[in-house]
Amino acid sequence: EKNQRYLWCLSEGDRAITIHSSQNLSSLGQRHLVWKSPESGPYSKQIWAPELHLLDGKWHIYFAASDGKNKNHRAFVLQSKTEDPLGQYELHGPFQTGETTGPNLWAIDMTPLKIRDELYAIWSGWDGPNTDRQYLYVAKMESPLKLSTKRVRICDNLDYNWELTEPKPRGRGLNEGPQVIQNGDRTFVTYSCGASWLPNYKLGLLELTGNDPLDPSSWRKNKGSVFQSAKETFGVGHSCFVRSPNGSEWWHIFHAKEARSPGWQRSLHIQPFKWSRDGRPLFGKPLPRNEPFPRPGGEQTNILTLPYSSDLASDHSYYGHAQFYELTSNGLKLGALPRNPINIFRSGEKIVLNRNPPNDFTASVTLDFHGVDEGRGSGILFRVTAPSVGFDAARGYFLGIKPSQNSVLLGKMNGTGWKELKRKTLPINVTKKHHLTITAIGSEFTVSLNGEVLFTHRDQTYKSGTVGLRITDIPTTFSELKIRRP
Repeated sequence: EKNQRYLWCLSEGDRAITIHSSQNLSSLGQRHLVWKSPESGPYSKQIWAPELHLLDGKWHIYFAASDGKNKNHRAFVLQSKTEDPLGQYELHGPFQTGETTGPNLWAIDMTPLKIRDELYAIWSGWDGPNTDRQYLYVAKMESPLKLSTKRVRICDNLDYNWELTEPKPRGRGLNEGPQVIQNGDRTFVTYSCGASWLPNYKLGLLELTGNDPLDPSSWRKNKGSVFQSAKETFGVGHSCFVRSPNGSEWWHIFHAKEARSPGWQRSLHIQPFKWSRDGRPLFGKPLPRNEPFPRPGGEQTNILTLPYSSDLASDHSYYGHAQFYELTSNGLKLGALPRNPINIFRSGEKIVLNRNPPNDFTASVTLDFHGVDEGRGSGILFRVTAPSVGFDAARGYFLGIKPSQNSVLLGKMNGTGWKELKRKTLPINVTKKHHLTITAIGSEFTVSLNGEVLFTHRDQTYKSGTVGLRITDIPTTFSELKIRRP
């Protein structure tokens, strides 16, 4: 209530936790690094599924971590030192997630549940040492930092065949990713099942129908999956749920796979959902990737006041795998291969400003290719709407330098594809920085490189939108992004 905004909590490179803050649900906003793991030790690697909760006046980030071996995953919590969710945190844990006070047991995906002012924790855990059999467990909490009761298994992980990781006889039951969603006096827990590494990942639903969350008979499992893969969007799971900025809508946040092949290359998706007349969540089907639909109710588009000079740190949202984004002393570097890549995928990494310039403007930026002349180019996005993760996953124009073909080219995207409009061939020296400029006045565009006008072109497809930067398979450092009146 003090500061109305959305806070997105992410694991970065399996070694750090970041929080992104945004006024809009449709963009991640500014990145803030809040915790980095040590070089070694029991919580140094495999930082999984952090989630942020405000409990007892302080912020808590529940997450799983290990020493680099999955069998040693345990549940931890970071507690904020102040009321600021973007400030400093103190580590606590691991939680005692075993059957007794003896040997601790594997645990991931811990999330809090509040019932009648009593606090509980729900997580996914193994039923014994090294069994690799995942079930959902619940325990009462003495405080946000400590469990106070022995864990209780909520349900079997294979009550229904759709919970299998694969068809029998190879498949097994697997329940993980519990998330609480409450509506009036009804309490539900969605959970993920199937195989997170395969397209069959999906959501199941539990409802607390009794009075005691520690009594398995108080929980009822839905007979069918409540959210599962579609043709275009697949491997869906590990959800959370929020209201739109004006409170009129409910939105479903989940991740989906980038490809149907086995693996954990995933991106974030959001879409609205509704409630049935008797108060059950109706999630519908995953919407097709890159298909536009109305923004969350109450979102506003703010206009940039020109002239504008970007700090390339706090004024944009990023679309791409987190490990291809790096703020440096020389500017914003996109597309550099990380030292320790974790489930990376390429997607034409881009940023877009959170505010729109006027329809007519001049935008310029300096690009440093670091001596690399491969890839499909880097440059300026303009008059862009509906950005998302993926190659050409936006509507608008792109002006880029393509060193591999000694070209500067202009084109447009429709959300799924690219159409080149015009290009100019000239020598591109990748050992030097280049200053790229686009002037848009109505349907006429003027393109300049290093102060020299290269060409003009007319196109009427897109009349408004924001400005951004994009790379396609060529590491580039951007600096001096400026926008002014033409």
